[in-house]
Amino acid sequence: MGVTVRQEGGSAVLTVSGELDLDSVGSLTTALAESGGSVTGAVVVDLSAVGFADSTTVNVLLQARAALGPRLRLARPSAFVRRLFAVIGLETALPLYETVEAALGADAGEREAR
Repeated sequence: MGVTVRQEGGSAVLTVSGELDLDSVGSLTTALAESGGSVTGAVVVDLSAVGFADSTTVNVLLQARAALGPRLRLARPSAFVRRLFAVIGLETALPLYETVEAALGADAGEREAR
């Protein structure tokens, strides 16, 4: 599992790749906390290269949403992530954006069509 972080204006984009599970999700937790504290804008998580995610990942994302509120935005979900969110009904709590650009440009309360 890998996480790369880049800043775009006052926002951060975290690109996550690989498999997210109990053993690997710590890097994402750290990157979310650091990004949330270092930018004033959105914290966008690009999930397009995630091949697997488990309940630990879901918990990390829900905790990040609690800490960051609508600043946390999830973009470009892989087929696995989209299916996981649909199965557990998570898309209402954590909206998914089709592109990173849409997530960056969205108003805090706006939800992008899935």
